[in-house]
Amino acid sequence: MKSKPRAVFMAFGTKGDVYPVAAIAAAFASDQEQYQVVFITHSAHENLRVHLRANQVMYIPVSSPPAVSPLEHYGSTEVTFSAHKREITQNHRHECTLIFEDIFGDVPNVEGDLIAINFFALEGWSLAELFQIRCIVVAPYVVPYSAPSSFERQFRKELPDLYKYLQEAPSHKVGWKDVIHWMWPLFAEEWGSWRSLDLKLSAFPFTDPVTGLPTFHERLPSPLLLKTAIALSDIRIFSSNMHYPGACITFCKEELLSDIQWLDDRYGFSKEIVEYPGNLNQQNKLCSAHLGLQFFIEFPAKELPVFIGLSSVGSMGFLRNPRAFLRVLGTALDISGCRFILFSAGYKPLEEAIESYAKEASSCSEQTHWSNEGVSLFGGRLFCFCGSVPYNWLFPRCAAAIHHGGSGSTAAALQAGVPQVICPFMLDQFYWAERMFWLGVAPEPLRREHLVPDTDEDFYIKEAANMLVRALDHARSSEVKARALQISNKLSNEDGVSEAVRVIKEELRSCQ
Repeated sequence: MKSKPRAVFMAFGTKGDVYPVAAIAAAFASDQEQYQVVFITHSAHENLRVHLRANQVMYIPVSSPPAVSPLEHYGSTEVTFSAHKREITQNHRHECTLIFEDIFGDVPNVEGDLIAINFFALEGWSLAELFQIRCIVVAPYVVPYSAPSSFERQFRKELPDLYKYLQEAPSHKVGWKDVIHWMWPLFAEEWGSWRSLDLKLSAFPFTDPVTGLPTFHERLPSPLLLKTAIALSDIRIFSSNMHYPGACITFCKEELLSDIQWLDDRYGFSKEIVEYPGNLNQQNKLCSAHLGLQFFIEFPAKELPVFIGLSSVGSMGFLRNPRAFLRVLGTALDISGCRFILFSAGYKPLEEAIESYAKEASSCSEQTHWSNEGVSLFGGRLFCFCGSVPYNWLFPRCAAAIHHGGSGSTAAALQAGVPQVICPFMLDQFYWAERMFWLGVAPEPLRREHLVPDTDEDFYIKEAANMLVRALDHARSSEVKARALQISNKLSNEDGVSEAVRVIKEELRSCQ
């Protein structure tokens, strides 16, 4: 009897990298019941298991962390950070290989087998080659994933035959345009040694493992590349009773992509930021653990509070002085008269600094409210919250959102129609910060030292607070508010997840 075709979705990274792929996997499984659907990600995303299972998706965890912080080994002489990271990478790839052997090793490939990966799961590309499975890429952000400026020169010099082979490829086959856009990391030495030593493949993709020459006899089709933006904002992706930020798949609007119009029809873009479709219970409710937050928001005040959240920035090593960060917020509150909601995102040093600040304030008879739901500092004007909450409930109840420029936070604020203040730290965060300024929904990006200074000297704290307040005043201007609402109204009608599934189905049909 013929086996069911298998669809493996593999996504690594933090929530903004993983959740959109999980949502597409769930939608694909619901639409394509003839498939056995598997989702592979970090064990840190264990909370996805129940919701994936409800959609007939098998969840398989790997033990590697979503991110590795250099601070974990600060001052350590036993193991360097680079050696530690190398060990994690080796173990991670070994686990991925074993998982693929379990899925594809004992059963012959059947028509329709596929693997969908994000850019942090490039192991999947080589494993797909090893097991001869169709591979597509789902990237949860729109930043052009371009090679370093010296890459083409070095490639042409060291691999002249392969360079010529890729340059001459027909438009519908893998060619240089694919390599220079996103495949270039696959030709790095770290991937080559793993491919050749562990997988017994050629060191470089599209070459023969024995001769090293291009595989002229077998030109692969140009891979499907779906690019999406994600909003960690909607509890309706899998279930209405989720009490952590859910994922709202959002395909990128043309207006957000006007600077990269070279993308061709192989890319799966939708025009709007949208909610997940279907007949799920769509009531937006908060559990009792959020009552403190709700009370803070609804407490009589002239203006709505301002959200502040830096997601994984702390765990990535960028929030070295949490106490200085809190002092900046306290000084900004004194200058602006605003109220802030601060999400600690589970970053322990920040939560410890909040606890220490609260104890000191209590001893000085400052108003400090303790509860299991959060703690209020600075006269009750800063509510610190260590849990999580659906952004689609929270953001419309805020005057603005101050964040790090992650694709999820950015999309959630766009969807809610709230102004943004963005302080980018790495990767695509700089793109989103500049892009939101260009769109008119945010002021110029803050520099890192204007939100999370490394020193708590009074001069630097006051300077940072003044810059933050200046940016916040700009964000709350009538022009920026109107622009944010205008864009939000445009990003509300399309069905991004269904569009993703449609494009994948179309790709599968084209391969038959």
